[in-house]
Amino acid sequence: MIDLYTWPTPNGHKIHIMLEECALPYAIHAVDIGAGEQFDPEFLAISPNNKIPAIVDSDGPGGKPFTLFESGAILLYLAGKTGRFLPRSERGKYRTLEWLMFQMGGFGPMLGQAHHFRIYAPERIEYAYQRYTREAARLYGVLDRRLAETGAYIAGGQYTIADMALWPWARSHANQGIDFADYPQVGRWFEKIGARPAVKRAVKVLAERRRPLVDEQAKANLFGGEQYLRR
Repeated sequence: MIDLYTWPTPNGHKIHIMLEECALPYAIHAVDIGAGEQFDPEFLAISPNNKIPAIVDSDGPGGKPFTLFESGAILLYLAGKTGRFLPRSERGKYRTLEWLMFQMGGFGPMLGQAHHFRIYAPERIEYAYQRYTREAARLYGVLDRRLAETGAYIAGGQYTIADMALWPWARSHANQGIDFADYPQVGRWFEKIGARPAVKRAVKVLAERRRPLVDEQAKANLFGGEQYLRR
């Protein structure tokens, strides 16, 4: 059994998708990041960076419980555990890892900044607004060109953890200043992934708990001083 500590965010959805695709039994533990539950000592013992998602696998390596945080690491762990969604060939494996790192190092963080400065910043800071909007456009361009080459999935002809990592971030493309009409290959890929039954199930996980970020305490928990208290 996988105990999954999560919230309905792009990083949370990555792991929801993988677990649903692999049909692994898992139990949901909601970590309400707007309410500050990511700072609870019990959660910090599993995820010291106070970020979701995190897992506890009761049947980890050696048959012993195993905890893991960071969504990219969890995807790799689950791929290793199940033998699925990470190609076995050397070329296929490293191509998948290449695009997984693209998501972890650029596509996720930069789109997160675009989303923040376009939607959540208390005042419009023109430099930041333009900087991250343009970077979002650049990254979608990279993705669009790659998908034009493969004609299918991001790492090639096979659906992999790289697709699972990238897709949830593209769900908020409009908030990032992106129109899929400008990136037709991304739009095609996005619709194809979104039509998968496991993906449809995954995005419903905790969906009823998601709410608009209007509460000042929630903003402090996510963006303000609460993040920087020593724990």
